[in-house]
Amino acid sequence: MLVLFLPAGAVSWRWLQIAEGAVAAWGEGFPEIGDSEAEPVVVVPAEAVTLHWAELPDRSVAQAVTAARLLVADASAAPIAELHVAVGREDGHAERPIGVVSAAQMQAWLMLLAANGVDPAALVPAPMLLPRPESGYWRADLGGEGVVRGPTSGFADEARLTELITGGVAPAVLGREELEAAIVASVAAPALDLRQGPFARRRRAAIDWGLVRRLGWLMVAILGVTLLISLVQITKYSFAADSLERQADMVARQGLPHGETVNDAERQLDARLAGLRGGGAGFSSTVAAVYAAVRSVPGAEIQTIAFDQTGALRATVSAESEGRITDLQSRIEAYGFTVQRSQIAPGAGRFAAMLTVTAR
Repeated sequence: MLVLFLPAGAVSWRWLQIAEGAVAAWGEGFPEIGDSEAEPVVVVPAEAVTLHWAELPDRSVAQAVTAARLLVADASAAPIAELHVAVGREDGHAERPIGVVSAAQMQAWLMLLAANGVDPAALVPAPMLLPRPESGYWRADLGGEGVVRGPTSGFADEARLTELITGGVAPAVLGREELEAAIVASVAAPALDLRQGPFARRRRAAIDWGLVRRLGWLMVAILGVTLLISLVQITKYSFAADSLERQADMVARQGLPHGETVNDAERQLDARLAGLRGGGAGFSSTVAAVYAAVRSVPGAEIQTIAFDQTGALRATVSAESEGRITDLQSRIEAYGFTVQRSQIAPGAGRFAAMLTVTAR
């Protein structure tokens, strides 16, 4: 694993390489990063980050960050809208570390790293590389930058500031082996990562092929059940249609004369119905229409009437004028029938004609 130290003041890029659980090499300048190498953990200067510790809600990250922003707003001179606040967790301690840094500074760091082809796995404040002391303070030199760490504090080592915070107590200096062991442990599981909220690392969505296969089988099952339901409904409707057809055939048989051989009940029933009421619209309907038309035309009379099996009604009618016979024809047609008229013949002061009335 590669650990990068961002430039700070006159100090340029620094780095260290971790291999097999130990620091394998230290170096200055920007290192060459292989394509197969994992993204490095980046350490940001202690002087650029303000660290606080406080007991915060532990139900969700959002609640913890909201509470931390309220605490920071009271302790910071800068507007809270211009600050980036990150919350971490340190072992099982009740107090949680809070990192406060300018949002513009975060952007500048990420842009600098992107320009060098780096998308850091984490941004860790330099004091968080040191172990948390049970009491007192630890001090270490991280490649030219001195940092101090207390149980609930972490800052850049400056003579007057350090004396003020420690109350004049000189911090204990970490040896090289202790420092390297602390760095290895810290970068393996950072207690505080500034890459949160709007600066969180974007992760590429991985395709869960197992889930895809399960969803595929679920879709096949749904389609199979849907098809089965459709087949059951089709079978049910087919049985119902056959039952209705049998019932209709039974009713039709009941309407036929007793003893008649049944070949096609529907056709035979239609034939019997036509025989009873006559063809076409039937005798009753046709005669009713003709008589209604005669009553509506003054002076019109029916002299003869005949009805045949084809449903045609032939009526000899007379009236006082040719126009009245034409009116009678129009009235019958208005009832929904077709009327064919013979030539109008005069006789005995009246006019007569043969009307052939059929259904349309």
